[in-house]
Amino acid sequence: MSNNAGSCKIVKFCPVAETDEKLQEFADEFFDVVTLDYNDDGMICLTGYLPADAEEKSLDTAAQNANIILPEHQWDTLSSDDWLTENVIKFAPVDTEDFVVYGIHEHQVDLHGKIGVKVYAATAFGSEHQTTKSCLNAISDINRLNPDVKNVLDVGTGSGVLAIAAAKLWKNAKITAVDIDKESVIVAKQNAEDNNVSVAVDLSDGYSADLVQNNAPYDVIFANILARPLIAMAPDMAKNLVKGGYAVISGFVEDQTDWVVGEHKKHGLELKKIYYQDNWRAALLEKK
Repeated sequence: MSNNAGSCKIVKFCPVAETDEKLQEFADEFFDVVTLDYNDDGMICLTGYLPADAEEKSLDTAAQNANIILPEHQWDTLSSDDWLTENVIKFAPVDTEDFVVYGIHEHQVDLHGKIGVKVYAATAFGSEHQTTKSCLNAISDINRLNPDVKNVLDVGTGSGVLAIAAAKLWKNAKITAVDIDKESVIVAKQNAEDNNVSVAVDLSDGYSADLVQNNAPYDVIFANILARPLIAMAPDMAKNLVKGGYAVISGFVEDQTDWVVGEHKKHGLELKKIYYQDNWRAALLEKK
């Protein structure tokens, strides 16, 4: 978008349980900026941003030309002197036991002696989300259990927060990060560069990429995604984790906890701890 000042149009789509890849690709092409986040029920929320003079019929026409059936959505106008920074990129610093995650808009951040992770979060899954905070707390717990971590995998890395945090905490470890979303891969690579850490980032549907297989097995695996993908990938997580290694899974709500953790137990992953942030849950597992 050429001018971020003033107002803009936003289109909020009805929350869905699973990502519609065809709709996502269309949205990436049509909108100037697209954001994805989760609501408290674990549903995916897609929002598109357009110039203030954008007409509603333009979306309908573009969708028709692309053979896309648009889900229920709502148009609105957002007024701001700098809408992109204030409403898409900007978020309050996330402060955990050992880390402070903050946006690129912050000119000065008091880290209180903690590890700082600077991110551009506009076009990748929410860096300020409750699940991210739980996963960062789990990283701190893993560090107490095994401070000599050598090999880490972050599946569904989003903006790369967990991978970057791991790289800064375990300075000698090899860090691999993958995501199914092309934009997330781009953002994660840039965030790693901005934080001056080495993270190998690639596009991958779960554990399928050559990068993931070539760097396996791992001492630690993160998977901050959603309940159903977590369950589908549980066998691969166990397969790619060393005996005695730790896994952090997140992106599920309270009612899904027994279901998600139970499936991982079937593959030899023992529950060590549950983390609570509002209605969201995360779990620390150990491979026995």
